[in-house]
Amino acid sequence: MRIDRRSLILGASTLTLGAGALGLAGCGGGGGAVTSDDMSLGKADAPVTVIEYASLACSHCGQWNREVFPAFKAKYIDTGKVHYVFREFATPPQELAAAGALLARCAGKDRYFTVIDAVFHGQEEIFTTGDMRGVLQRIAQSAGMNEEQFIACVSDEKALKAFNARWEKYAREDKIEATPTFLFNGDRYDKGEMSMAEIDAAYAKALAKKK
Repeated sequence: MRIDRRSLILGASTLTLGAGALGLAGCGGGGGAVTSDDMSLGKADAPVTVIEYASLACSHCGQWNREVFPAFKAKYIDTGKVHYVFREFATPPQELAAAGALLARCAGKDRYFTVIDAVFHGQEEIFTTGDMRGVLQRIAQSAGMNEEQFIACVSDEKALKAFNARWEKYAREDKIEATPTFLFNGDRYDKGEMSMAEIDAAYAKALAKKK
């Protein structure tokens, strides 16, 4: 189930994993307590915490990021209403899920979400051309990494082990079976991309339960 611990292998023009395989389904649907490993946006003491479990290889996650997340961020995160937590998950093609997550972590907290957004926006090019390495390396360069740093980042076995441990824990403890899955103060929404109308309703429900 876990991605091969031999780490990412960079070929001349492709980026692949070893022979590991995932037992999860691809895109689509615990408490999820926030930890120091989490990457987040917004006020930590916001009345509602929204956790998104998403794979950088999931086209549905990418679509939500591109089409809904900007409005969600403007309405809820930027206004202090939501503490948003992004949790990296793994779905096929697992090499993209892992490499994208490692790259975002290497970029640092200040650029983490910029890289996440760039990978989601680069999905179509990756899926169409098959040039995963080229797209990810371009994203790395925009985040201030040179080629050597990029290769070291996506080949980091320790970081890959940590990525495996995180998403396997989510699958086991939070019972995450597909992506994207959202938690609003612990209430689960796992039917795929949420529209703004669905987000509004989920937020109102979560807020009402606090009173």
